[in-house]
Amino acid sequence: MRVAQEAGHHLWFCQSRNILWRDDLVVADCQTLVIKPSSTSWFELGSIESRSLKSFSVVFMRTDPPFDIEYLNTTWLLSAAVRQGAKVLNDPAAVRDHSEKLSITEFAELIPPTLVTRELSAVEKFHQTHRDIVIKPLDGMGGMGVFRVGSDGLNLASIVETLGENGARTLMVQRFLPEIAQGDKRVLLIGGEVVPFSLARIPQGNEIRGNLAAGGKGVAMPLTEVERKIAERLAPVLNQRGLFLVGLDLIGGYLTEINVTSPTCFVEITEQSRFDVSQFFLKALEKELS
Repeated sequence: MRVAQEAGHHLWFCQSRNILWRDDLVVADCQTLVIKPSSTSWFELGSIESRSLKSFSVVFMRTDPPFDIEYLNTTWLLSAAVRQGAKVLNDPAAVRDHSEKLSITEFAELIPPTLVTRELSAVEKFHQTHRDIVIKPLDGMGGMGVFRVGSDGLNLASIVETLGENGARTLMVQRFLPEIAQGDKRVLLIGGEVVPFSLARIPQGNEIRGNLAAGGKGVAMPLTEVERKIAERLAPVLNQRGLFLVGLDLIGGYLTEINVTSPTCFVEITEQSRFDVSQFFLKALEKELS
């Protein structure tokens, strides 16, 4: 937002709850947003105005998971706005079609051994095969609800029953990747192009999660050859579907997630690598809108 404002663009803000269908139009009760230099009060909002979404150059949806019914309702309203001529990024239909966990199954040859199930017996069989596994819910973020079960199988049934709410919720189970010690790499795709630096989110202490929200240490690194090949393969495919901004998660050269709702790490990569991700984003956006 700061870079866009410095380039002369005008910013507006609203929450999902402020998007309405009214008088045959998708509108937002929104406010002007001005970024300020002060770190204590870094933005200023104007008075509330009602504007149709199609009146903006572009609309970004930056809502964190969980991907619940209200999230879906917002994407359906945004799809209606697209039909009326609004430019929405990421495309709401593409966001609906890409579960951040399940979308990796489209690229099965790039992912670690993976199981998706609600059945405890299937998880137990998977554990018998791979011995060291990670279990996670399909709608979590920031490392929330991620458990590792080692070769002793300690608490496996209890974890599955709790996370899966006794079979009511689907879980993803993957072979544990020891390369997580070198970081869970976030690789950004913007406008079909690959940012040449990742942010390795490195677990600290006895933690297995590298997520920054879980206390991981973020270290910017140039992409490895394997990471670049995976990113260059997926970038044009996902961009063609309307996924302008994507955050791939890679561990040890394996694809583990495709983040399309609110990918982050712009600031950390820019500060540590001197590659200005925000400028890269803005140029790609201006090209998209030209």
